[in-house]
Amino acid sequence: MIRIALTGSIATGKSTVARQFAACGLPVYDADAAVHTLLQRPGPVRERVIACFPEAIRDGQIDRGLLGARVFHEAEALATLEAILHPAVRQEERAFEQRLRRMGRPAFVAEIPLLFETGSEARFDLVIMTSCPAWLQRQRAFARPRMHEEKYQQILARQMPTHEKRKRADVEIHTGLGKAASWQQVYQVIHQLGLH
Repeated sequence: MIRIALTGSIATGKSTVARQFAACGLPVYDADAAVHTLLQRPGPVRERVIACFPEAIRDGQIDRGLLGARVFHEAEALATLEAILHPAVRQEERAFEQRLRRMGRPAFVAEIPLLFETGSEARFDLVIMTSCPAWLQRQRAFARPRMHEEKYQQILARQMPTHEKRKRADVEIHTGLGKAASWQQVYQVIHQLGLH
């Protein structure tokens, strides 16, 4: 099985490219969606987060906005949250891969925003990064709800700079030229891997 990682900085088009791979028939594991599920699903991960961050609970649920506000300003709190979530997200990814292996699927894509930052690239056969011009990245980011300058700068500070990602990635998909251009790049990757 070919394991493909898809990464990139905030608002560089990861989700769009992931949807394009999915439309071409490749199963996609979304690490952010897994985090959301883990925070909402009753179980040990949710209970540990509630125990460590009771101030992030609203109406009996973990409020991701409150949780984010809590950990963004404190490195120790962020490290605590990541220590709870990262192993659980990795476990979900393994289960996803095992299901696909049993089904005889030839490949999958894992969309992992902090791939390099968490040292996770070694377990993949191919690493793809998305990129776009900085002005477009900023424009896309600020189109998101509740985005503001301080939050944007904090997110960028946590992420490896694009030029460093470029050195480590196997393939770069440019998303600044429109969806048709990124489709063409996705098709090219699929063709080169013999997955068409």
